Amino acid sequence: MDVPTETISTFAQLGLSPATLKTIKKIGYETPSPIQVAFIPVALTGRDCIGQARTGTGKTAAFMLPAMERLDVSKGRVQLLVMAPTRELGEQVHAESKKLSGTSRLKFALAVGGRPIGRQIDDLEGGAHVVIGTPGRVIDLLRRQHLKLSDLKIVVLDEADRMLDIGFRPDIERILKSCPTERQTLLLSATLPPPVEKLAQRYMIEPEMVDLSEDRVVVDTIEQYYITVDEDRKKPLLLRVLAKEKPQQAIVFTRTKRGADALYAEFTKRLKSNRIAAIHGDLPQRKRDQVIKSLRAGELRLLIATDVVGRGIDISGISHIINYDIPEYCDDYVHRVGRTGRLSSDQNGRAITFVTLQQGGELTNIEKRINTVLPEYKVDDFEAFRTRERPKRTIRKFGAADE
Repeated sequence: MDVPTETISTFAQLGLSPATLKTIKKIGYETPSPIQVAFIPVALTGRDCIGQARTGTGKTAAFMLPAMERLDVSKGRVQLLVMAPTRELGEQVHAESKKLSGTSRLKFALAVGGRPIGRQIDDLEGGAHVVIGTPGRVIDLLRRQHLKLSDLKIVVLDEADRMLDIGFRPDIERILKSCPTERQTLLLSATLPPPVEKLAQRYMIEPEMVDLSEDRVVVDTIEQYYITVDEDRKKPLLLRVLAKEKPQQAIVFTRTKRGADALYAEFTKRLKSNRIAAIHGDLPQRKRDQVIKSLRAGELRLLIATDVVGRGIDISGISHIINYDIPEYCDDYVHRVGRTGRLSSDQNGRAITFVTLQQGGELTNIEKRINTVLPEYKVDDFEAFRTRERPKRTIRKFGAADE
């Protein structure tokens, strides 16, 4: 494409077909996002491509629009396989993809756990061109020989880092080995840790890199703070922060399922509100569906969640993220904070991270990851910790030592 990416302001400049442009206009898409501007022209060429950008920046359209243009609707065989880490994310991609397909005759199959497999088999037998699924269910359908990949043209790994985080690497490799060697592979990820890079090196051919890493996006669109707190003062502090901030909708992240359940029990007892819910991997799928549906409808104001389901929450009304437990890995901080900052252009999201005195090193790692020193959040007339000591952060921005 001869047009410099910085001058692109319309989808018509990306090389998409008139039919696709008509659909985009009809559903109300006006200006392509940065990941769409950079990724779509490369994907249209058929080359392998890696796109690094945070969730919520338009990645689904970035890979689906060019991929769907390369499919032959006259062949009732699977030609495009999209893999996502969770059922919630798979369903979001499925819904968005059907909308993006417009009036085309493309047929879709959603292959995820927690849904009747019979319906999925019927969709495959009915000539689905596109399969969107989670690795476990895709493996199951391959094993049963209902999913055949001999005509596959494109495979997409969406949220690749999270799929590897939750242990899907063996399944992903097994699926990729079942795909034709002559194919296009598109990989999208918020971060590119070594396991993702190794996967790309093994299964992609000279991929072009589109790096729109989210560090700066997070800094620019989200107000981020930390607050020092003793472990046993977290619950009253959370109450004070919520009272002060008055969030439109907030997600409170904990490290463990047990922690999420305990916090949920405490808060429902104290606040006596039916606008609070908890979500984690041990909840039955039907309950998780109900929680996400209620959150999306605005019926919930506070959601307590673990990282395992955090990626499946893509809702524009989230105004606040509170890291009740500082994430174990700094990349998880980036993912958590990416849940907010999607309000109208004149409203920034806010993220507040609780840090104990022993977690100064973890706070430092987060600051290094996002290349920003977080300011301290102040709560007046509240004793968040019992000593006057602050977390010891050994390295700050540009490598300067703390004093």
